Amino acid sequence: MILVSSCLLGLKTKFDGSDNLNAGLIKFCPSGAIVPACPEQLGGLPTPRPPAEIKGGAGSDVLKGIARVCTNQGDDVSKNFIKGAQEVLLLCKRFQVKAAILKERSPSCGCNLIYDGTFRGVRVKGQGVTAALLASEGIQVYSEEELTNELLHVLFGRK
Repeated sequence: MILVSSCLLGLKTKFDGSDNLNAGLIKFCPSGAIVPACPEQLGGLPTPRPPAEIKGGAGSDVLKGIARVCTNQGDDVSKNFIKGAQEVLLLCKRFQVKAAILKERSPSCGCNLIYDGTFRGVRVKGQGVTAALLASEGIQVYSEEELTNELLHVLFGRK
C-alpha cells in the first residue's frame, strides 16, 4: 500500500479548498493500493483554512516542540499538525503502507522543501511534520515532484 496526499488525487483538501491533481497518480487508483490522506484535515483543521508555515525549524523540530506551525494570521496550529501526522502514521500501520507520496512544500507533507515561516514564498530545505514523522518510522517518503514512471511502477508493483 502507498499513502498519497489527498490533494494529489484531486480531492479538494488543499488549504484554499482546491487540489493539486497529479494525473500520473490517478491511473494507479484502480489498483486499490492507494490510501489517500490529508494530515491537516485529520488533525482537525477545516477546509478551507488559513495558510500555515513552520517557524523556527522544520517538521522534526515541531515534533520535538522546538518549532511551531503558525497561520498567516499568527495562530499556532502545531497541535493540529502533530495530531494529523500521528493519525497518518496510524493509517500507515493499519494498512501496512511501505511508502508515501506527499505534496512538496506543504508544512505537513513537504519531503525536501518547506517554506521558511515568513509567508514570503521563501523555500528552505526541510520536511513537513507528517513527512518527518513517517520518515522517522522507516516509511519512505517521496515528493510528487520526484516521481518518474519507473519509480511509480516500482512502488505500485507494475513492470
